[in-house]
Amino acid sequence: MSDTARDMHVAVTLAEKVASRGGTAYFVGGFVRDRLRGEEGKDIDIEVHGIAPQTLEEILDTLGERLSIGESFGIYNLKHCGVDIAMPRKEKLVGKGHKDFDVFVDPFIGTKKAAMRRDFTVNALMQNVLSGEVVDHFGGLEDLKNGVLRHVNDETFAEDPLRVLRGAQFAARFEYTLAPETVEICRQIRLDALSKERVAGELFKAFLKADRPSIFFSVLRECKALTFWFPEVESLIGVPQNPRFHAEGDVWNHTLLVLDEAAKKREKANFPKGFMLSALTHDFGKPLCTETVDGKIHAYAHEVKGLGSAERFLNRLTNEKKLIEYVLNMTRLHMRPNILASDRSAVKKTNVLFDEAIDPEDLILLCAADDRGSLSAEQKTDYTDFLTERLRLYRETMAKPGVTGQDLRDAGLRPGKNFTELLKYAHKLQLSGLNKEAALKQTLARAKELT
Repeated sequence: MSDTARDMHVAVTLAEKVASRGGTAYFVGGFVRDRLRGEEGKDIDIEVHGIAPQTLEEILDTLGERLSIGESFGIYNLKHCGVDIAMPRKEKLVGKGHKDFDVFVDPFIGTKKAAMRRDFTVNALMQNVLSGEVVDHFGGLEDLKNGVLRHVNDETFAEDPLRVLRGAQFAARFEYTLAPETVEICRQIRLDALSKERVAGELFKAFLKADRPSIFFSVLRECKALTFWFPEVESLIGVPQNPRFHAEGDVWNHTLLVLDEAAKKREKANFPKGFMLSALTHDFGKPLCTETVDGKIHAYAHEVKGLGSAERFLNRLTNEKKLIEYVLNMTRLHMRPNILASDRSAVKKTNVLFDEAIDPEDLILLCAADDRGSLSAEQKTDYTDFLTERLRLYRETMAKPGVTGQDLRDAGLRPGKNFTELLKYAHKLQLSGLNKEAALKQTLARAKELT
């Protein structure tokens, strides 16, 4: 039996036992939404109505080892089971943050009041586990049919600022539109009390699950919700580009196109999360250095001048050092591969490039997405094959023996202030294609010059 079949069996058995005690079990949330969209979800969420918490606990204990995810909130699970079980609850806002709520379990609140705490009508749908009947108090079925994200309740929606980002994330993943009244209420919600972890969580869901993650930012722009968390992205709006190469218009349009092109390639990326972030940050330098020279628009050295903006942006969203280092490296290098390929540069130059790259394969993918993300009228050249072949040559070169510290010691050199410099020099010689014997000879000659 598959995990999904096992979990569904547990859900039905639970519902039968709940019904025998006078209650009702409903599938709720995203599981119902996705099921009605024709996508059977793996994570099953159930809400149990009409029985006391103690009775539910007794039932769960007959099904396996009960785990209390949040017992005071009426949230449970079973060990080795993918079914989350909850009881209806009321929430009262007591602060400004995403978690600043007092929660009260009320199993007899009724389906309408229970569903009212949900964010969007398509997420407020409930489905009787045993009968399959869909309970729809707020028009979620119609909104699901029309691809509309509409908030359930003005008061409860505005209490949780994360819902603005969730709306943008859902819009990107499902390619839905926000209802006008939902856009309006989102414009009135402050996002400054949110934690970076929560913001990054919604961003990465859009990046890694949506075919068109650009919609995430388009929706936030529509909701006037970019300024606090994404000012560097907002600054791309209206920054001009040379129409010869960028018929799509400003840097904002280009970046959104690159994001969608990157989404087509993310499954090939070694570090998808960092890869998608790099697609977003790659032109953060253009607002800082775009200028018109002799009637032509240029953004010279934007890949370097934008590193400060990219780093501030990344630090605002994450503490993950590996991720930050990767994105800054990709941002700094993103122009060079296609330039070198266009010039048919020497192998030594591409060797040096790939040696600097934290992830050369992902860098090649990013360059392809950057190129495809412009609507230039000029004929484009796909340099992927050229760069992939050069990467093979680089790895072939670096697989050969190179000069080591032991080689220098065997030649009579002692570790000192010049030792590291000599190893770097030997490494450069290897990148240029010299064999170990020749590289060692030149390195020793260099050592004499430094003494």
